[in-house]
This record gives sequence, structure tokens and C-alpha cells, in this order.
Amino acid sequence: AASDVYKRQYQRRVRGKPVSTMALRLTSRAAKHLFRPPRARAVSTVVDGVSTFGLSEDTIAFREAAYDFSMAEMYPHAARWDQEHIFPKDVLRQAAEMGFGGVYVREDVGGTGLGRLDAAVIFEALAHGCTSTTAYLTIHNMCAGMIDRFGNEEQRQAFLPGLCSMDAMASYCLTEPGSGSDAASLSTKAVLNGDNYILNGSKAFISGAGDTDVYVVMARTGEDGPKGISCFIVPKDSEGLSFGKNEHKLGWNSQPTRAVIFEDCVVPKQNLLAGEGEGFKLAMAGLDGGRVNIGAISLGAAQQCLDTALDYTRERKQFGKQISSFQVSQFKFADMTTELVSARLMVHHAARLLDAKSDSATAAAAMAKVLATESSFKVCDEALQLHGGYGYLKEYPIERYLRDVRVHRILEGTNEVMKLIISRAVLHE
Repeated sequence: AASDVYKRQYQRRVRGKPVSTMALRLTSRAAKHLFRPPRARAVSTVVDGVSTFGLSEDTIAFREAAYDFSMAEMYPHAARWDQEHIFPKDVLRQAAEMGFGGVYVREDVGGTGLGRLDAAVIFEALAHGCTSTTAYLTIHNMCAGMIDRFGNEEQRQAFLPGLCSMDAMASYCLTEPGSGSDAASLSTKAVLNGDNYILNGSKAFISGAGDTDVYVVMARTGEDGPKGISCFIVPKDSEGLSFGKNEHKLGWNSQPTRAVIFEDCVVPKQNLLAGEGEGFKLAMAGLDGGRVNIGAISLGAAQQCLDTALDYTRERKQFGKQISSFQVSQFKFADMTTELVSARLMVHHAARLLDAKSDSATAAAAMAKVLATESSFKVCDEALQLHGGYGYLKEYPIERYLRDVRVHRILEGTNEVMKLIISRAVLHE
């Protein structure tokens, strides 16, 4: 009965649309996660109220659905995925059934049609269950979003329905062995030969590579520097495309990471996204959203660690008292919570600026990425400390979240590069 009440309330408030045509396309699987009575959370309602202030009822409903899905379908399996290096495509497709495979793709090709703020809230909630898997999902969504935003109608219809359902999965190919932070110096070349471009070069540290189906690739078609870079959609079965070994990593073990190698790789010229010389602008536009998403999933991991530490210190006793009763623990929780709430508000602000297409969005996304990734790593580390020796054991989840979030300070532009972007904005360069 309570479930029916929540369903009726949801039908009335979500953009005035019935659930059957709602962007989330809720199946019976999605409904079981969304339409349920409220549950208790480890974090107080006061703190939660600060974090959700200004969010619409729709956005909060998306968050609740994503959180429930992540804890039911991802969290119970995350340790095994990490240990056995399993890429959980079946669970990713279940997430796509809820609309999370094309979060900001338009609805005519199967997308959910949400904004950047909705996406940030959804990805934070999903990261509670498995940070590594959610991180891949954000990359997939970045690729799908780029094709939707910059692709022509033929490209949208050819690629996006499969990407939104995650029957096809995508990888983003920018970084090279010789160009990381200096992305504009990339050397992979694309030469037009009749009706095809011929690509030669390689990409490094590509999430999903070898297991995914569509590659959004930046390659040089012209002069040195950013103006000579173009963007291509490269299917996995393209002639001349191959992959390196699966890298052994500290974290992010539920997604493969390989080099992508182009040896006279044949790509039809109709797979050029936007136009020649437009690739660097597309790449940077994608990364602005990617930085907000990385900040959001860092927050999800850190919040889960904080919640776990709260539960642990309320149960664990030393010197005849709960650990949570000691002032040193209480001050730690105060600092951890303050840092997370501050970073979350910055992430939400940057997402709103992206939705508004503000000129300040790039600098704000850089600020959000730095603040959220630095604060979240610190919170995960403090949560491990509160667990004592148990926090260092793999039987407890804290160490996995700590390993997974460490790379967030490196990818989507290192935090040092983010500070360069911020300082340029401050100095009006």
C-alpha cells in the first residue's frame, strides 16, 4: 500500500508525465528500487537537508532510486568484482534499464534527457555501491553525451540507441603515452583517403578498452596544437584496431584499462564528429562534465566510508566505551562531514553552471574536481583510521574505496592542471 502511495505521488510530480513515458523508463526492476517507504540513513536528516537544499523533488527521487539500486545490485558484489577483476556488464545493463546509460542524451534515441545536476546526484548515489563501476558508467555517459550534442542525426540514430541501452558500451580516447596533461600535443594521426580516414597511433589508460564497443577518439588531422585535432567515432570491429594488455592497477579493478592501438585503422569519413579541427573543443567540453562527475563519485565513495565508520564506531568499544563517544572521534566526524558537505555544494554549483552554459563553468568544474577529490580521499583515509587495524583488511570495504578514489586526483586532468585552469580564470588570462 505504501508503495502505491509513493507511485501515485511520483506520477503527479515528475514533469506531469505518467510513469510509463517518464524519462527513466522505469521497469519492474527500477520500480522496486524507487517506490518504497523512506528508510533510515546513517547521516542525520539535518546534514542531509543541507546537502539536498535547492534540489527538486524529481532530483531527490532520482537519487533515492540510484542509491537503492547501487546498494542492492552493486554493493554486495563489489568486493568480488575488485578481487577477480570482473567488468559487470550485466549490472551496467540493469542500470541502463533505469535510464542511467544515457543520462543526458535526448529521449528520441532512448536517452533520459536529464541535466548535469541530476547526473551528478545520480552518479554520487551509484558510487556508494561500487565506485569503480560507477566511474566507468560516467565515462560511457560522457561519450554518449558528446555524440548526442555534437553528432549529426545519422550518427545519433546509428550509435545512441545501443549506447543508451548499454547493449553497446563506449570508451573515451584522449590520453596517449606521450601526452597526458598536455593533451593538445597528441600525436595519433588521421589522414583522409577517399571515403575513409586512416588512423595511426595509440592511446593509453583507456577505461573499458577491449571490452567496449564504441571508441570516441581524438586524432590529429591538421596542424600542431589544439586546432589540428578532430574527433572520430570508431567501432570495435574497425580494421586495424587492437588493444594492449589489461593493466594491473591499484584500484578501479571492476573495469579493464588497456592501450588502444591504431595501425592503418580504417574509419568511414561519416564517423567524423562535428568537423575537422573541432576535436579539442569537443574533448574539453566533455571533460568539464567529466570533472564534475568524478567529483560526484568521489563524494559517493567518501560518504559511504563515513556512513560505515559511523556504524562501526557506534558498535566498537574500547576502554569500556563506544569509540563514537570519544571527543577525538566526534571531532573527526565533524570535520569529515563539513568537508563532504562543502565539496558537495561546490559540485552541485558547478553542475548548475554547466546546465546554464555559463562562461564560468570550466573554472567551476575544475574547482569542484579539486575540492571533491581531495576532500573525499581525506575522508576515506580518516574512515580507515577510525576502523583501526580492521580498516586495513580486505574483509572490510574501506580500503577498496580508498584505492578507488586515489586515481580521481589524476584523471580527467590532474589536480595540478585544475589549479592552473583556476588560476588563469582568477588572473583573467
